[in-house]
Amino acid sequence: MKHILLTLMTTVLAACAHGPDNLPGSVDGEVFYLQRMALPPTATLKVTLQDVTLADAPAQILASQNGPIKGQVPLPFHLTYDQKQVQAGHTYSVSARIEVDGKLLMISTERYTVDLTLDEKPPVKIRLSPAR
Repeated sequence: MKHILLTLMTTVLAACAHGPDNLPGSVDGEVFYLQRMALPPTATLKVTLQDVTLADAPAQILASQNGPIKGQVPLPFHLTYDQKQVQAGHTYSVSARIEVDGKLLMISTERYTVDLTLDEKPPVKIRLSPAR
């Protein structure tokens, strides 16, 4: 009897160790801009998910996607993050930028806040503005 109870408890604890908090979270969306222009073939897109809770400290990056741009706007993105990094009461946002040959071309100038506590997160639409 003790053996069956011990086996059952071990199975339950193992199942809890692989619960929803251990699954990776994700944020999806698209990046766009209003200017009528084609991007050069050397353009790269960087999208970042960050903890922006502390105003007087650098943001902590939870996930980022960086690579060459294929096609034109809207540009889709998919960020995967570790849910163990998410803390109650913290503020998270997504930002994006487009660079050409290492020089900034476009950047997001608004805060795009995401609620990482939601199971189903709405897609994020990030508008970029020309760098000045």
